[in-house]
This record gives sequence, structure tokens and C-alpha cells, in this order.
Amino acid sequence: MSSVHERPVAARINEGVATVDEALSITNLHAWYGESHILHDVSLTVNRGEVVTLLGRNGAGRTTTLRAIMGLVGARRGSIRIDGEEAVGLPTYKIARRGVGYCPEERGIFSSLTTEENLLLPPVVSKKLSKKLSTKQEGMSLDEIYGMFPNLAERRHSQGTRLSGGEQQMLAVARILRTGARLLLLDEISEGLAPVIVQALARMITTLKARGYTIVMVEQNFRFAAPLADRFYVMEHGQIVESFAAAELESKAQTLNELLSI
Repeated sequence: MSSVHERPVAARINEGVATVDEALSITNLHAWYGESHILHDVSLTVNRGEVVTLLGRNGAGRTTTLRAIMGLVGARRGSIRIDGEEAVGLPTYKIARRGVGYCPEERGIFSSLTTEENLLLPPVVSKKLSKKLSTKQEGMSLDEIYGMFPNLAERRHSQGTRLSGGEQQMLAVARILRTGARLLLLDEISEGLAPVIVQALARMITTLKARGYTIVMVEQNFRFAAPLADRFYVMEHGQIVESFAAAELESKAQTLNELLSI
């Protein structure tokens, strides 16, 4: 079983010389909700352009890890570096401005607004280049969004309350893509959806990866996540207990069965 602190081989080659462009690096992260200590010394890395999946049973700490990255927990301690810059002490809005988009499990669309109104609302994030200089990230246009999600194009004038669960999920992800965020945190986006919608979401992730997006997914649906991810981290009781690359998936089958009962 891998050490909690072990970094992926790709990040440790050449005797510690930085050879990988890390979009996200978490080191010795602890997180609390009130008095409850949820995350215990979590360390992981996500390289630019990768799809990384957090696996684990319910309550393992996967969603809390995403929320901790965004500053949505009660307290954090440790290091969260985004594009090489420390973010553990930043408020949520400043983390979003670093180009991070979070799609929570509850989706959070505006149900009284139409699909297109939901897509027109998100602000474009600013990417900080230096202490004095920042630039706007270019988000996807409505045409690009509708090309990726034909269902949304058909329902552009429909209120959120009239969208199916799958269409609401597509809209939740699409709103993030409108902001220009390049590091996407996706929480259980396939949960409870029809197979045809899950397939559409899988195609979306493949397309985004090809465009250079970096994606961290929390997924209970292992069959959905397995063919999409470059690397996997397994969480248990608020800790990373296993990490491996997609190429190791077959050799890790027994371990995964023990940890996840898949």
C-alpha cells in the first residue's frame, strides 16, 4: 500500500528536479467542520491537463477535500498550492479567481431562471499573474457550450425547474466553463443519472482534457471514472490510503475491492 505522503513517480524523477507542471499540490492538509476533524494529513498532486479521481466510500473525506480546496470548510491547516501559489489562507472568492471551478453534488443552479439566463450569469474569473498584473481567463462562449451540450441548446429557454436531473447537471458544469476556470472540481456528477447522460458527461470530460483542462473528480461510479482518469487516490477515514496510475488499475483490482467493495 502506498504511503500517505508518497508523490506520483512522475513528480519524483530526476532526484527532485521539478519536471511536471503541477496545477494543484496539497501537502499535509487537515480540515474541520466545527469541532469535527475530517481530513487528516492529506497530500496529493494533480498535474496540468490530468484527470484525477478521488475514490472511497461515503464519508471517506472526498467531498471535504474538494470543499477544503475551495475554502468551504470550517478551518484548514497545511498547504494547498494552485499553480505554484499558496492558497490555504485565501477566501473562497479569491480561490475562484485563481481559475478554480467547483461543481457541488447539489448542482446549485438558479431554478427560476432559464438555461440561458443561468449561463449568462457567471462572471469571468481573473487569473493573477503577479502582484500588480492580472488578466481575464477566456471562458467558453454560448455557442461552444451548446455545441458540447446539445440538450442545453434545445432547452435554452426552459426554466431550471423544468430541466431533467441530467440537464441540470450539464448546466451546472457548463456554468463553470463559462467562467474561464481551468481547474475543475467535480463532485459526483454522474450520480443518479440515466446511462445516456452519463455517457454524454464522459464525452465532455474527454473533450475538456483534450483542451488542456485539469479535472479532479469525486466519483462513486467506478465504471464511469475508470476509463477517464489518469490517476486515482483512494480515501478512507479522511486520509489517502492508496494512490496509483491508470496503467496500474488491473493490478490494483484486489486492493480496490477490499477498500471499496466494487
